[in-house]
Amino acid sequence: MGLTRDLVQKRSAELGFDLCGITNADPPASMDAYRQWVGKGFHGGMDYLARSIDLRADVQSVLPGVQSIIALGMNYAQERPDTSGEVKIARYALGKDYHKVIRKRLKRLAERLAESDPDAHFRGAVDSAPLLERDLAQRAGLGWFGKNTCLINSHRGSFFFIAILLTTARLEPDRPAVGGCGSCRACIDACPTGALVFEEGRWQLDARRCISYLTIEHRGEIDPSLQAGLGEWTFGCDICQDVCPFNQSRPQQPLRAALTPIQEFRAHRARLSLQEAAQLSPEAWDAWSQGSAVRRATQAGFQRNAIHNLENQDRTSPPEFG
Repeated sequence: MGLTRDLVQKRSAELGFDLCGITNADPPASMDAYRQWVGKGFHGGMDYLARSIDLRADVQSVLPGVQSIIALGMNYAQERPDTSGEVKIARYALGKDYHKVIRKRLKRLAERLAESDPDAHFRGAVDSAPLLERDLAQRAGLGWFGKNTCLINSHRGSFFFIAILLTTARLEPDRPAVGGCGSCRACIDACPTGALVFEEGRWQLDARRCISYLTIEHRGEIDPSLQAGLGEWTFGCDICQDVCPFNQSRPQQPLRAALTPIQEFRAHRARLSLQEAAQLSPEAWDAWSQGSAVRRATQAGFQRNAIHNLENQDRTSPPEFG
């Protein structure tokens, strides 16, 4: 039968991918914008983003002979439990580490597709290769760039992971996604730290002010002027996605996207108070964070965040009279 676009979409859906699109292996269209972004220092302390610029400009560096790029999306939408007084974690990290969950499915997808084209080579990537995944996914039709810089699908919103499967097989490409935020600026107005800035004619994310970056990637002390902006967030942040109209529906169904059926993404970890988080022993941290993307923050970073959460709680607590 051979490898076709219809077969790729069928096999990907069988493995739980909600979105699937195909594009060619041309260089990413946003490389100049990416270089400017790094040049401004907006990547903060994520030096690997600067070191890999040349590699990201050519997908051949990831898979020599690549002809087509399969972009995939997997829904992780879920309602957030009440976390008052507890650690607050971005939705994508409530369950098991998505890297591991998706990599297994990418491997199985490659194996199934290879049955139809034994001569084709594949390589999967989930935040693990020098690729501009968001750029490739837009070109493959999965979504368009919102003012919050997230990839937004007009029907499903933005609560989905992006995965990439490179292949030496030549496949019919899909059309790039088109869309826009119009005059809406809900995400810009809602960001407590002012991380979304308008420069070079487009909205950009200054990671140095982003709560997700500060609570996950940033090492050392957080700028005192930004600490209050963390609010209750201990790992990551969903604010700019929570307020996005494309992620909202009706009051009785706050999330526009259907809740994820992938059980590994659902919250399952024991609940943890901020006081407990701030005092975790290395052994307790290891046990609690096992198999979770939360490990990216390191124990020191996670506890630093919890301490700031407690301080912010004190700032907003009403005075006690007695």
